[in-house]
Amino acid sequence: MKQEKENNAQHFLDLIQKSRKGKFKVYIGMSAGVGKTYRMLQEAHSLLKNGIDVKIGYIETHLRKETHELLFGLPLIPRRTIFYKGKELEELDVQAIINLRPEVVIVDELAHTNVEGSKNEKRWQDVLEILEAGINVISAVNIQHIESLNEDVKRITGIDVQERIPDNVLRVADEVVNIDLTAEDLIARLKEGKIYTADKIQTALTNFFKSEQILQLRELALKEVASQVVRKVENEIPQLHALKHERLLACISSNDKTAKIVIRKAARLAGYYNGSWCVMYVETPKENPIKIPLDKQRHLINNFKLATQLGAEVIKIEHKNIADAILMTVEQKQITTVCIGKPHLNLFKVILSTTIFRRLLNSLSLSNVDLVILS
Repeated sequence: MKQEKENNAQHFLDLIQKSRKGKFKVYIGMSAGVGKTYRMLQEAHSLLKNGIDVKIGYIETHLRKETHELLFGLPLIPRRTIFYKGKELEELDVQAIINLRPEVVIVDELAHTNVEGSKNEKRWQDVLEILEAGINVISAVNIQHIESLNEDVKRITGIDVQERIPDNVLRVADEVVNIDLTAEDLIARLKEGKIYTADKIQTALTNFFKSEQILQLRELALKEVASQVVRKVENEIPQLHALKHERLLACISSNDKTAKIVIRKAARLAGYYNGSWCVMYVETPKENPIKIPLDKQRHLINNFKLATQLGAEVIKIEHKNIADAILMTVEQKQITTVCIGKPHLNLFKVILSTTIFRRLLNSLSLSNVDLVILS
């Protein structure tokens, strides 16, 4: 009874805090050129026509004619000028937006990295600050900039996208809208010069804008928006969320490459199930900081940082037995699914010969906990 009262009080407090923040809408697309900025500017005109105080905080038209023309008639907040390495650069002026307090501000390029010396390292951090001030924000991002999809995007395109946003940024959005085009329509727009200038078209066609790549990125975008809708429904209907609450535990080692994959895939699973999740590292006597190289220690710290950015609770345990540490955490945290990386050896041999896997499989199966081996 006491717990129920505390939960009700916390829910009401969450509603109060949420009402004080600005509303956040994000347009998401499978690639550049699908029309995210165009749609944001159309919406700005519509809001302005309906008497809403809307201003442009930062927009990037890439000099696309149709998009650039939509800027006319929209009030712009001047950008902040920064001198960096002898160059004059422009950034979003967060303080000016907060001082002017428009009802709605348009902020493009959510994954952008700010010039060194800015208050915040990333533009998504600027946006969160504006939302905290009670100002509504409309922004846009491409699917390849979502942190947990980094490995998938690299596999599809061969490109390691450097500018990324944590998945949590999308989860705080009140609305996520997919701007969708068929691969044929997107390629046609490119050939017509509506995305890049003529000298860049052929390079784009032979690299990023291949039909099979666009189709796969389109699928990622559709799935992401669908999962956001499911999360919103479950959050709006607490009873539904309570019925199917999942809690995941992702187990990592000091192996940098494998750990990143496990973290990102576990984040996707947690997002799909709208569940909470933890990332656990068991420091055995063999992995004592004195005994492992400095580069591995740095990788471990970076992986903890990545997990935190993706919304995980990070758990570090010193224990001589990995299986015991995992099983203990499963019980303490009421874990429903354990995620581990694919072993380097043949899995069947590992299960037969390794005590850790054998004990995990036996113990978890008895306690009705799923074990997921991530490739």
